[in-house]
Amino acid sequence: MLWWPAALAAVVALCLGVPALVASGTSASGSSTSATPSTDSPEAGFARDMATHHQQAIDMSFIVRDRTQAADVRNLAFDIINTQANQRGMMMGWLDQWGLTQSTPTAPMAWMGHTYTAHDGSLMPGMATNTDLAELRKLSGTQAEVLYLQLMIEHHKGGLAMAQGYVDVARNDVEKRLALSMVNGQQSEIDLMTSMLAKRGAAPKS
Repeated sequence: MLWWPAALAAVVALCLGVPALVASGTSASGSSTSATPSTDSPEAGFARDMATHHQQAIDMSFIVRDRTQAADVRNLAFDIINTQANQRGMMMGWLDQWGLTQSTPTAPMAWMGHTYTAHDGSLMPGMATNTDLAELRKLSGTQAEVLYLQLMIEHHKGGLAMAQGYVDVARNDVEKRLALSMVNGQQSEIDLMTSMLAKRGAAPKS
C-alpha cells in the first residue's frame, strides 16, 4: 500500500506550510481585496483542485521511487514529493484559515469555466488514470522511468494550465504568487523531464 506515505507527507506539509507563512509575516488572507474568499471563489476552487492534482503527483512519485534505482529519476521524484506536499499543505491551510471545507460537490475546475469528463480516476486535465497507475506499479527499471516521466509531463501540463488560469483571475496576492511559482517551476520540470526521456530513447506522449 502506497497511500500512507503520501498522506503522511501531506500532513507534515500542512504542519509546515501555514506556520511558515506566519513566521515570514505573511498572512494567507493577504489580498487585493479585504473580503475572505467565498466557497465558490477562484481562490477556494484553485486551492481545492490543485491540492487534489498535487496529491496524485505525490502518489506517482512514491510509486516510481520504489520501482527504479536511477538517481536522476529518484531525485526528481523526491523533489516533487517535497515541493508538492508542502504546497498542498499551504493550500489546505488557507482553506482552513478561510473557514471553508476542503471539498465540495462542485465539479473540478468549475471556477475557471473548465469542463472535463472524469474517467477511470482522472478527475482533471493531465491526471493519470487508474489504469496508468496500475501499469506503473507493474513496471521497473527503465520502463517504469519512461512511463513515470511521460505521465508526469502530462500531469505538469495540466497543473500548469490550471495555475495560469488562476493567475489570470487571482484576487489573493499570496495565492497568486504561489500559482506563479507553480507555472515557472513546472515548466522547468517539463523541460527537464523531456531531456530525461530523450536520454532513454523516448519522448513525451504529446
